[in-house]
Amino acid sequence: MRKLESSGQISFDPNSGLAPAIVQDAQSNRVLMLGYMNEQALEKTWATQKVTFFSRSKQRLWTKGEISGNYLKLVEIWIDCDQDALLVKVIPQGPTCHTGTDTCWAEKNEVSVLFLDYLSKVIRDRRKESPEASYTAKLFHKGINKIAQKVGEEAVELVIEAKDDDKERFRNEAADLLFHYLLLLEAKNCTLTDIISVLKKRHK
Repeated sequence: MRKLESSGQISFDPNSGLAPAIVQDAQSNRVLMLGYMNEQALEKTWATQKVTFFSRSKQRLWTKGEISGNYLKLVEIWIDCDQDALLVKVIPQGPTCHTGTDTCWAEKNEVSVLFLDYLSKVIRDRRKESPEASYTAKLFHKGINKIAQKVGEEAVELVIEAKDDDKERFRNEAADLLFHYLLLLEAKNCTLTDIISVLKKRHK
C-alpha cells in the first residue's frame, strides 16, 4: 500500500468507472464506511478537502455531509497493492452513517490510545515547518536541550498536581507531559513503536 499522489495511479473499473473507497478515521483507525469514487469524485475530494463519492443510487457526485453537515475532512488517501481500491483517511465532523451512528456498522468511534500514533505523525510533520509556524516547530528549532528541559518541567508540574485532588488540572498536566515526551522521541528519531518494543521485551 502506498500514498496516492494522482488519479492516474488507480485502475478504475472499466465498466462502471468506479473504485471502492474505504473510509477510515485517521485518529482512531476505526473504519467508518464504504463508498465508491470515480475520477471526478477523487479530484473534487482533493480540491475541497471534503470526501466526495459517486452515488450509484443518485448517479451523481455526492459530498458526504452536504445535507447533514457531517463532512469527512480529508487527511490522506492510500492505494492498495492491486491499484484498484482506495483507503481514505479522514477526520469526521460528526456521525458518519445516515442513521446517526458513528460508523455504518453502528460501532462507537472513540479516540483511543491509537490517537497517539496520529499525534506523533502531526509532530513529525511540524518538525519540517519554520519556527514561526507553530509552538512545536519553535521547540524543534531551539534544539534538544530545550526540548529535554520542557519534558523535565512538565514532569515536575505533574508530580506537584498529583499531590492535590484537582483531577482536571492533573489530566491537563499529564497531557502536557505526554505531548512533550512524544516531541522528545521525535527529536531523538525514536518512535512509540520503539519504546513499546522495549516494554514488550521487559514483559517477557
